[in-house]
Amino acid sequence: MKILLLAKAEQENYIRAVEACGAHAIAKYLPDEDIDYDGLILCGGSDIHPRYYGEEIDGSVDIDEARDRTEIAVAKKFLQTGKPILGICRGMQLLNVLLGGSLIQHLPQVKKHRADDHSDLIHEVVAQKGSLFEELYGERFCINSLHHQALKKMGDGLRATLYSEDGEVIEGCEHTDKPYFGVQWHPEKMSLSMKREDTINGIKIFQRFIQMCKDYQR
Repeated sequence: MKILLLAKAEQENYIRAVEACGAHAIAKYLPDEDIDYDGLILCGGSDIHPRYYGEEIDGSVDIDEARDRTEIAVAKKFLQTGKPILGICRGMQLLNVLLGGSLIQHLPQVKKHRADDHSDLIHEVVAQKGSLFEELYGERFCINSLHHQALKKMGDGLRATLYSEDGEVIEGCEHTDKPYFGVQWHPEKMSLSMKREDTINGIKIFQRFIQMCKDYQR
């Protein structure tokens, strides 16, 4: 089983997590439009240009327009097939935008979600009843946090199923019909040798995604 990772660099943490779940991970920056893979992971990184959700720049920074163009082209092809897609941080935001949603370009409460030195913060989240996240981790649990943007208008078919403890920021979403889901946090930094005592085990996110890929093939 082959999983395509759309990432800025090699991203060993993502690769190790996927391969620990029994799949082969291939990370690419500015990939061609080959979609001969069993699933797609949209990885973290810089902000998406707000033109893709009909806005001017108003808080977005470090935009990589070449990455935006190529990842959008590849992800659109995956969406046409219905193959499983997992979005992580920027990746969840990109999935939302591709499905017609929009983003908060800079969170007013950003200090709750990103440290001044851009290191990880830890905070609690609340899962909606019956959600994938409640099934994996229970109703309330702790995650890492390193972001200054968030989902605003939800994309078509997506529903918010995980929120920050104060209910103000969407921390996870699921598609109502397709095998797509996303997290605003970084499970690859809470897995395997990077597993933390103060958060849940992120490897369960990758395990669930690989199971979705297997189910899709049946």
